[in-house]
Amino acid sequence: MTTTPTLRDVLTSGRFCYGAEVVTTRGFVPADQSSKIVDLGNALTDDPRISWVSITDNPGGNVMLTPEWLGQLLAKRRAQIVVHLTCKDRNRNALESTAWRLASEGLNNVLAMTGDHPKAGFHGLASGSFDLDSVSLIAMLKAMNDGLPVPGRKGEITTLPKTSFYIAGAVSPFKRYERELMPQYFKLLRKISNGAEFIYTQLGYDMRKFHEVKLFLQSHGISLPLIGNVYLLNKTVAGMFYRNDVPGCVVSDKLLALAEKYAAGPDKGRAFFFELAAKQLAVFKGLGFAGGYIGGMAKAESFFEIIDMAEKFGANDWKEFAKEIQFCRDGEFYLFETDGALNREYVRSLEHPGDSKEVNFNYRLSRCVHSAFFTPGTSGFNFMKRIYTGWDKNTGFLSRTAHGVEKVSKLVMFDCCDCGDCSLPDIANLCPQGSCSKNQRNGPCGGSFDGRCELKDKDCIWARAYERLKHYKETKDMLQGQAVFYNAGLKNSSGWANSFLGRDHNAKKEK
Repeated sequence: MTTTPTLRDVLTSGRFCYGAEVVTTRGFVPADQSSKIVDLGNALTDDPRISWVSITDNPGGNVMLTPEWLGQLLAKRRAQIVVHLTCKDRNRNALESTAWRLASEGLNNVLAMTGDHPKAGFHGLASGSFDLDSVSLIAMLKAMNDGLPVPGRKGEITTLPKTSFYIAGAVSPFKRYERELMPQYFKLLRKISNGAEFIYTQLGYDMRKFHEVKLFLQSHGISLPLIGNVYLLNKTVAGMFYRNDVPGCVVSDKLLALAEKYAAGPDKGRAFFFELAAKQLAVFKGLGFAGGYIGGMAKAESFFEIIDMAEKFGANDWKEFAKEIQFCRDGEFYLFETDGALNREYVRSLEHPGDSKEVNFNYRLSRCVHSAFFTPGTSGFNFMKRIYTGWDKNTGFLSRTAHGVEKVSKLVMFDCCDCGDCSLPDIANLCPQGSCSKNQRNGPCGGSFDGRCELKDKDCIWARAYERLKHYKETKDMLQGQAVFYNAGLKNSSGWANSFLGRDHNAKKEK
């Protein structure tokens, strides 16, 4: 009896392979009717050129059929399916429930992502959940693989059956500035340390940035399957990416001009766009990526045409393609030089970081206070712990007054939301609930653009945190350690008390 290889087997075989993206639609598909989406999925899974099919989860924040619906249909054909799982619409309980369903249906390949901010839906704009993010979701899936310990009916701890998730993370290297790019790389390391086993890149059109992801992992001694992302452009999509209408997807001035030029031709740019996609696949193969992931098409024949075109290139053609496809923007920061060495100017700046507007009086003062009173093991921390231990025995005037002083001072200094489980120490004294649209406690999402939030209304707090920490030569440690899980049960309670009395996530990390 022949055993079907798992996706892990495929991606670690040493053979370059191809994956295809399928996007579902809004509305339902009657069981007794054919569907273009199902037909596309079937055609892709039936063809030996496609090693796996990836199914998106409400891309762009739009409302779509859930990916597990299509996944379970295609999995019946013994196909390798990757289900995208995002945090924007479901809290941690709903995500865990979804994960149990995926495991029960044999859908074990999961790409864990934070997700784009929701767009308008039924009767208006939906509020995002973002109870977890990509890092904490990866950590939860890893815990399920290890055997999730949960309270039993009688209070005892019981271990649930182990799942077999093959967990993917994503990285977004197409960021223009150092303060925005480096936190993406640090977050990638955090994803891997918390359980990610293979990596998708965000889509872009600068092969030097794709190569940087590989160089970055190699510089940290990490070897795991890396999937390069290819999206078939056309004039309309190029314009959307250029305007940042799709978070994280970048098209430069030069590439937009080429897209408009070729789109004016008799074939509307078809030959140019198809060849560009095929050349990208060839470069991924030449760079030693495990595979190429292709999206942006509604017909199976288009996927096959691009793959066949990529396979016909010469063995060394990719080297010229890599030089050709470098559509960067003005002022683009690269971590590595073209010779593969670390950016020399960046290395010098680590020793002599210079000044930043982010290192203001507020931040300097809060660092001093945190060092003196909120660092475990210090005399100040032990003193405050004794004080709060006494106050904790009652809810009298002193404890209420202390909480009131805390709320006012933190609101004025940090735009605090009184969450009770404070992440100020994790993000260079910036509040994720007050200053981040997605409450990102484990690193930046991939949706920022030129250092600005995905919603374009403020600077990304992780870019700001990077500048603050770089001034003090602390950037390399900014995203190390276990995933942060916010405890909503502490909301509207004293974050100071919870810190001193070991109730918050920082105390759990210490343990």
